[in-house]
Amino acid sequence: MSFKLFPKQQGVQLLQRSLARGRLGHAYLFTGVQVEELESFARTVAKTLNCLNPVKQNGAAVDSCDECASCRKIDADTHADIHWARPESKSRQITVEQIRELMREIQLKPTEAQFKVAVIVSADRLNVQAANAFLKTLEEPPQKSIIVLLSTEPSRLLETILSRCLRVNFSGDSQRELTSAEAAWLEKFSTLASEQKTLMGRYRLADAILQRLGEIRASVDEALGARSPLQKYEDIEKDLREKWEEELAAAVEAEYRRRRADLLLLVQGWLRDVWLHTLVAGKELLNFPKISGAENVAGKITPRQALENLQVMDETQRMLHTNVQEALALEVGLLKLHF
Repeated sequence: MSFKLFPKQQGVQLLQRSLARGRLGHAYLFTGVQVEELESFARTVAKTLNCLNPVKQNGAAVDSCDECASCRKIDADTHADIHWARPESKSRQITVEQIRELMREIQLKPTEAQFKVAVIVSADRLNVQAANAFLKTLEEPPQKSIIVLLSTEPSRLLETILSRCLRVNFSGDSQRELTSAEAAWLEKFSTLASEQKTLMGRYRLADAILQRLGEIRASVDEALGARSPLQKYEDIEKDLREKWEEELAAAVEAEYRRRRADLLLLVQGWLRDVWLHTLVAGKELLNFPKISGAENVAGKITPRQALENLQVMDETQRMLHTNVQEALALEVGLLKLHF
């Protein structure tokens, strides 16, 4: 991937202006709604800084060629000077041991690149000890090094970390297009919500969400399992196998939780459309104008009740960040909604 694929993304334009002026910061916080997209932007920054044939503006590299040996190594995660940290522990946090190893790596001189780049994926998962251990390096990284933190939930980061980073938002200026699977599922959910009149109807809504979550988990298991080194190496020592299994389980859980949050954001976006319909808003303000059912639900409830629905979804998302049982949290939340 290169920056040219996102010509209208304001975050990309900001980064390219900084690159062109030679005024790139030493620590960035990339925020947005999709962690994979944020990883792609961070990877492209790393490629641009170390590209052998970069696109230049005013003599400065502003994009990668996406083809040279350096770019290929960074894409393959085999570049010696590009380092990543992701949630890997059983608690799905980034531990102090991971951060200390990352700091040790970034303090070393580049092996084959102009810049060393350290990327912390889901930085909101830094535990308190890891965050505190990271502060000094974050404030004063070595020369020729860039630190990039990625987060879809920046409000969970410590203020001491936020204050040390330049924030670049990649959320975009408009509602993203739904995939065909998302549109089909949301249409089904909307129809169920508009037709349900009994307590049993609420449980059908819960079943629709839980069934979709089951499909998501199976998809994540399959995708990440196929990429695990466990699939490539059979004859490995017991300790290494257990380590890889633990890392795979943590990665699966982290990705599943992210995609669960995406699904619930779809529901919350649809509930916002219900609320807007209660206020007689125009379709141009809706998240999902092509999804039917929201207007029918809006005709049965008051604007206050529609607003309470949004608050319930916020509360449900917060509960799911705790150790509460998933199905119970979703069931309780749906029973509180007004339809």
